[in-house]
Amino acid sequence: MKTALISLTENGRKITRKIADRSGGGLEVKRYAFEKHCDDSAVAFIGLKSLVSEIFTEFDALVFVASCGIAVRCCAPFISSKTTDPAVIVIDEQGKFTISLLSGHLGGANALAEYIADQLGNTPVITTATDVGERFSPDSFAKANGLHICNMKLAKEAAARIVDGGKIGFISDVECINSPKNIFGNDSDMGIYVGRRLNYMPFEKTLCLVVRNVVIGVGCRKNVLAEEFEKFVLSCLDNNSIPLEAVFEIHTIDLKKSEAAILSFSEKYGIPIKFYSRDRLEKVDGEFSSSDFVRKTVGVDNVCERSAKADGGRIIVKKQAGNGMTFAAAEFDFKVDFERKIL
Repeated sequence: MKTALISLTENGRKITRKIADRSGGGLEVKRYAFEKHCDDSAVAFIGLKSLVSEIFTEFDALVFVASCGIAVRCCAPFISSKTTDPAVIVIDEQGKFTISLLSGHLGGANALAEYIADQLGNTPVITTATDVGERFSPDSFAKANGLHICNMKLAKEAAARIVDGGKIGFISDVECINSPKNIFGNDSDMGIYVGRRLNYMPFEKTLCLVVRNVVIGVGCRKNVLAEEFEKFVLSCLDNNSIPLEAVFEIHTIDLKKSEAAILSFSEKYGIPIKFYSRDRLEKVDGEFSSSDFVRKTVGVDNVCERSAKADGGRIIVKKQAGNGMTFAAAEFDFKVDFERKIL
């Protein structure tokens, strides 16, 4: 998690320094300290509200060594949604408590608070009902396993039933391990489905958690219009019953690093791109649709299928072509673990 550590006092500066020194690879930290209590490894600031306005959307988590009131007042103007807000954590100035304040589940504040408390040797304060009661939380489970939540309202409803001691159903198209006991009962009217079939509703109220295990390989003619490319890719996904939410990466040849249509699609839908050299694509094992024209143009006989399979996986959609654009898709094995943590 990309984490901002913010301190106002000398003791707060020491606390953020300790967190930075003790944090492992799970955190990418950047320290901010009030200018009167700063050091060489922190960025000095004067106005806290101005700082928060600048960095609120840049980090996955904001950790304040301050009072809860200060953190609330500074963050309040920028709070939007539990699905997008960063985790917000408060540590008291004496370092006795680490408090999960905002985005406990989807933002990872609860897990981060427990992690920091362990580093500091203090007490984590978690107030979300499922965590306090040591109950299964659908949104925490989804976040930890990289699943897309299709209906946040239903996720809250499922969590509320579990907190009240009720049961929900559970069906998965992928392997599941460490399933909790005494929570699931498939005769329930409400349940969770894990997979990629968005139209599959095994329960009267079905919370669909989409598995992100698909890579799409793409190619296109030079200077294709962004709208045309977007329409083509979305059509290919829809025609092959692959929800956009299941796609975790876009792959293509490195000759397309500056192709505006591909970059625009990636930015619009928040899907990262990987670029591969001609030599790397040539070495991908498998049987692919070969094109002499593509080979003459970019130096390899196929871009979409080879790039989709460049990191392994299984081709599930072979080359689809239209108006100088190509598409293919590969899927990867996926396993959900009920004990997996966000950090």
